[in-house]
Amino acid sequence: MTPDSLNGVLLVDKGPDMTSHDVVAVARRALNTKKIGHCGTLDPMATGLLILVIGKATKIQDLLMSEDKEYTGTLELGKTTNTQDAEGEVEREREVPPFSDEEIAAAFDQFKGDFHQTPPMVSAIKKDGVPLYKLARQGKEVVREPRLVHVYSHRIDGIRLPEVDFTVKCSKGFYVRTYAYDIGEALGCGAHLKALRRTRSGKFDLERSVTFDELKHGDPREVRGKLLSLPEVSRLRGA
Repeated sequence: MTPDSLNGVLLVDKGPDMTSHDVVAVARRALNTKKIGHCGTLDPMATGLLILVIGKATKIQDLLMSEDKEYTGTLELGKTTNTQDAEGEVEREREVPPFSDEEIAAAFDQFKGDFHQTPPMVSAIKKDGVPLYKLARQGKEVVREPRLVHVYSHRIDGIRLPEVDFTVKCSKGFYVRTYAYDIGEALGCGAHLKALRRTRSGKFDLERSVTFDELKHGDPREVRGKLLSLPEVSRLRGA
């Protein structure tokens, strides 16, 4: 198979401490092809499903990016950070009361269905052509337009104060970091996102994924064998 004939979707289980761009760069070398994009950035601390579109599949990149996502995560109550996640600097610490399970559930219940979410300053959204995270590095803060987002379902998977494990199924453009922050504010003690894993995007999950290690060090033929063809992608999506 020549590089130019590679067309399809590759599901990668991204590890921590790497950017989505890092994964794309390694995939280009592993598959010996330049025409690769990804569908939905994962922050460096986040793990899980990163969809790579290769060759002609880049034409459906926007379509795949627009689909619902599912994440599992852990928020830590009592500390807010300048990035809303564990990679940032702690800005404020507050005492965490001995919340009951019902109080935690009530805070989560405030954020379901349609609601508006204000994107974090440390994000790739652009203001006058400049990504917000670049402005944030310069110590600048700008007004961000709240966006309408949707939570289809959520589940509290475990409570070990000050930590809460959860699963959330949400719309495109949803910031789980901000979700954790907002839940912390609803409880009055603040919170930040401690861990995050994307488990599903649209009809795709991790079942047929390759790990970053397999992508970087594995047999390229085995990696190509995991490629989903465009007809397979259409069938999976029910298109």
